[in-house]
Amino acid sequence: MQKRKKSERRRALRVRGLRQRWILNTVAPIFVLLLLIVTISSAGIASYYFQSMRIGLENKAQAAADSFTSYFMTSFSEYSQRAASYADSFEDKDYIELQFINGSGRVQVSSTSNLMAGTSPGTDDIAQALSTGKMRFFQGNDPQTGENILSVTCPLVFNNKVVGAMRYVTSLRQVNTQVMVSVMVILLVAVLCMALVLISNVLFINNVVEPVAVVSEAAKRISAGSYGIQIENHYPDELGELVDNINDMSLKIGRNEKMRSEFISSVSHELRTPLTAISGWGETILEDTGEDPGQIRRGIRIILRESRRLTGMVEELLEFSKMEDGRFTLQMEEVDVQAEFEDTIFTYRELFRQEGIELEYEPGDELIDPIPGDPERLKQVFCNVLDNAAKHGGSGKRIAASITREGDMVVVRVRDFGPGIPEAELPFVKQKFYKGSSKARGSGIGLAVCDEIVHLHNGTFDIGNAEGGGCVVTIRLPMGEE
Repeated sequence: MQKRKKSERRRALRVRGLRQRWILNTVAPIFVLLLLIVTISSAGIASYYFQSMRIGLENKAQAAADSFTSYFMTSFSEYSQRAASYADSFEDKDYIELQFINGSGRVQVSSTSNLMAGTSPGTDDIAQALSTGKMRFFQGNDPQTGENILSVTCPLVFNNKVVGAMRYVTSLRQVNTQVMVSVMVILLVAVLCMALVLISNVLFINNVVEPVAVVSEAAKRISAGSYGIQIENHYPDELGELVDNINDMSLKIGRNEKMRSEFISSVSHELRTPLTAISGWGETILEDTGEDPGQIRRGIRIILRESRRLTGMVEELLEFSKMEDGRFTLQMEEVDVQAEFEDTIFTYRELFRQEGIELEYEPGDELIDPIPGDPERLKQVFCNVLDNAAKHGGSGKRIAASITREGDMVVVRVRDFGPGIPEAELPFVKQKFYKGSSKARGSGIGLAVCDEIVHLHNGTFDIGNAEGGGCVVTIRLPMGEE
């Protein structure tokens, strides 16, 4: 229980770390980007509103100043009277204040209140307009009231002399409100986008990162020796494929580990049996007084037979070791494969006869030319196949062998008439250490070595069940270039 809690704690820490890294690497850049977009958009909207309002007010002031100068200011003595009349009839006085400024920068007439007369607004647009004779604007807080305003001052020229100025003043309260509403809308959209990003990332973490942590924990358990464990697969996408691959790997590792254990047990048993016979008969011969020479000869024959069997097993293990670490090589030359196969048949025919097994051989009608190959390795394959046929199918008391030429391939077939191989075991019979349900002696690596030798000759090594019963091994070797 304590180990399980530690494992869950490690997984939680791993997920938390992945979540923090994901948020730092993905959410943070998006947040910075959204913040930049909000800032630029807000500044752009504010600039658009204020600039549009200033341009509109400048156009209105310029048009009014030109009209007043052309039509109303016919003499300087009538200037004040005309200005008061113009201000009194000003149509936009509800949201714009019209002021007439004298040459000293003080208000002469105001469209909103006579109390403004004689006061100095104190904004720099007035002094600039009077001194330069050009229209100027001011945007900021009114020095007298503190209100945020926009003012435009347009000089009035009489006889080529600036005698005063016409000033338009409007409050920016509504504009500021509109800008604030627009900025809030943009900010709200950004917040919603950020919320969607966070939600999608949380879902991603829950659907990807946590399953990855589960897979990682399972892989760690497999590497620690828990072969064969399975992960529940609830994922339909690439994660599901990953989990299937992990589960398949776990099963294969478990199966290989089981075969390895069985191989060690089998080899130990196979080595123990001849060693016991050799040791027993050695002690018997050593203690024998020589009164029974037949028994001594019999013991020596058993010792020799078991020694050869041990030698064959050791050589088989050495061959497999070479195959595993890449030292398994061929000594290629032109090989009379038919002669090599017939020599093997001749060697095993008498041995099989002694065991009550008839070995039938049928050569092909067409003469088989030499092929490129390693004669020793090919003979090793032929011997192993015939030995397996007798070992696993000898109960049929008959083995049929043939060699023919089929197109550009030399085909060797060896068939026994035993019980055959269970269909469920056929896909695995060439795997290393695999023995299946067979109780016959052997290490389970002979066929794997044969398959590797034939593969190095660019051929194929197939094992299947024959029609009518028994097992058939088919070896195909390329003829080479003619």
